[in-house]
Amino acid sequence: MHKKSAKCRSCGRKPLSRDEIGLNKKFIHRELREFFCLSCLAEYCEIEEGELKEKVAEFRRQGCVLFG
Repeated sequence: MHKKSAKCRSCGRKPLSRDEIGLNKKFIHRELREFFCLSCLAEYCEIEEGELKEKVAEFRRQGCVLFG
């Protein structure tokens, strides 16, 4: 699936942001082809959305290429 047309595998919301796709790859598996939106990923990982947003900022500071 092309990333620009990626939609949430749970609720169907699209398009997904680069950060949402990056979080899926960090938390689930780097080679994923189907992704969760932020809300569904938070539910799947049993973590608050705010904590996921904090992780994005942390990964950016670390220079992770998944979070441009």
